[in-house]
Amino acid sequence: KEAEDDANTVVLFDGTSLKGWRGYNKTEVPSRWVIEDGCLKFNGSGGGEAQAGDGGDLIFDQKFKNFELELEYKVAKGSNSGIFYLAQEVPNQPIYISAPEYQVLDNENHPDAKLGVDGNRMSASLYDMIPAKPQNAKPYGEWNKVKILCYKGTVVHYQNDVAVVEYHLWTPQWKELLDKSKFSKDKWPEAYDLLLNCGGENHEGYIGLQDHGDDVWFRNIKVKILE
Repeated sequence: KEAEDDANTVVLFDGTSLKGWRGYNKTEVPSRWVIEDGCLKFNGSGGGEAQAGDGGDLIFDQKFKNFELELEYKVAKGSNSGIFYLAQEVPNQPIYISAPEYQVLDNENHPDAKLGVDGNRMSASLYDMIPAKPQNAKPYGEWNKVKILCYKGTVVHYQNDVAVVEYHLWTPQWKELLDKSKFSKDKWPEAYDLLLNCGGENHEGYIGLQDHGDDVWFRNIKVKILE
């Protein structure tokens, strides 16, 4: 339990309580998010991204700036979800209009794995921008370890203890990534402007979990705050 005793560690989910969580742009936790066997589970509707009253994305109600986020997840067969960071709450807009996404996916069975470019929609990828390499996700029904390091603009995605993505926010590289993605200025100007200055003025934001209509489980969610 050493990590829990660390003054810089915030336990976001301990397996027993949804304290601190709420729906994105909501005050309560949508009812499709439940605690099951010590896990935070989204009960899928099977209907894609619903965002309806009983569903929608989940955020932890504290903004983080420089941090290491660690958790584990598993997906059902054919499931799609995601982990967002540095998110802002934008009325009447989805969470991904402002937040980079660590993709959560059943690579073998979900069609999104074959879309995008060079695998940049497969598990642990920076969604629609940088493919996770090597691609070492475990199959559906098995737990995957996630770590996301975000420190002064440097972001690293880890999957099962391997660094698979690295990039640098607020740089020419970041602008180029956006320009080539579905969030480009031509395709989605509102998202482009928000993502270009991801995290807003203070370069901080919420951590979020995605309702994509599919069953997904998360556990052991904690953040280590970096100075």
